[in-house]
Amino acid sequence: MASSLLEPPHPAPRKIVHVDMDAFYASVEQRDAPDLRGRPVVVAWKGKRSVVCAASYEARQYGVRSAMPAVTAERLCPQAIFVPPDFTRYKAVSRAVREIFQRHTDLIEPLSLDEAYLEVTVNKTGLPTATKVAIAIRQQIREELYLTASAGVAPNKFLAKIASDWRKPDGLFVIQPGDLATFLPPLPVGRIPGVGKVTETRLQQLGIRTVGDLQTFDLATLELHFGRYGSRLYELARGIDHSPVTPDRPTKSISAEDTFEHDIPLFQTDDLIRRLAEKVWTASRRESRIARTVVLKLKTREFNIHTRSHTPPTPPSSLEELTAIALDLRDRADLGPNRLFRLVGVGLSNFRDIEPQPSPSKQETPAPRPRLEPNSAKYNGVSR
Repeated sequence: MASSLLEPPHPAPRKIVHVDMDAFYASVEQRDAPDLRGRPVVVAWKGKRSVVCAASYEARQYGVRSAMPAVTAERLCPQAIFVPPDFTRYKAVSRAVREIFQRHTDLIEPLSLDEAYLEVTVNKTGLPTATKVAIAIRQQIREELYLTASAGVAPNKFLAKIASDWRKPDGLFVIQPGDLATFLPPLPVGRIPGVGKVTETRLQQLGIRTVGDLQTFDLATLELHFGRYGSRLYELARGIDHSPVTPDRPTKSISAEDTFEHDIPLFQTDDLIRRLAEKVWTASRRESRIARTVVLKLKTREFNIHTRSHTPPTPPSSLEELTAIALDLRDRADLGPNRLFRLVGVGLSNFRDIEPQPSPSKQETPAPRPRLEPNSAKYNGVSR
């Protein structure tokens, strides 16, 4: 009885592979600079405001982790070699990895530059099992790109992601549908996607520390304590995840931000806003859809975040127009003349399909710098 409850009620189990590149940014740096191999590499700008983008496994042995302040990483590993990130190069390598994926399936859902879900229930190379597909992908990445990747194979995305982390680095782990009754119960609940520190604390207050503990709670009780997420917890505890692999998910937003070496007043942010707007505009030109909303993000020296947005009657049609709107949002932020800021960001959101426009009857004159109507600036979160 217990075994049947733990098996996902799916008519034909899918074959999902989750591929996760090992210490991706740091591994690219070590690959391209032989003198860095075997040494603790931290991909980050040095400075009080910088954070770690990636750390090699040699640096991780000292406790260095991604998103850690660079000064903390330097204290934990004084011999670390700091390398400034080169995202143009990382994106090029990521595209090469994607080309390898595409030899095997068109059902690819990228999560970031260094990881993706692949559905290989039916694969393009005729390999008999998903495990053989994962082996082939890892071998091709190693032989062609001189990098390593870890992979997880499972009947759904939830389990495949757990599996890919099971034997990192450079590992492969397979979870079969029949393994769920023994594999899931001992897992800490923190391994469940979406269970962060706050949710984990709430679960522990209910006496739930493992997935096995979670399986003893009925659906109504979990929904009472966690709302709609309670239903998700109930299913994941039983290995159930019907979410599809969704190729090329539509872009929700594009943004760029930068942290200052020293806190500065708003009026000194002109040049940075212009540079960030240029980055965002260049990235948006690669999209097949168009953004309607311009977003400005500001973080004060006290770490308070203020976000302003404006949706003009027509989408920004040029870098100049995007920059003008961002500067107007900055000018109208009204956060006090003496306030100092540590970060500024510019973004585009509210992407929509491009609608055919009638041909203009006459040459349009360049639009003046747009002005916002009173109260048109509003708080609006930006999501990726």
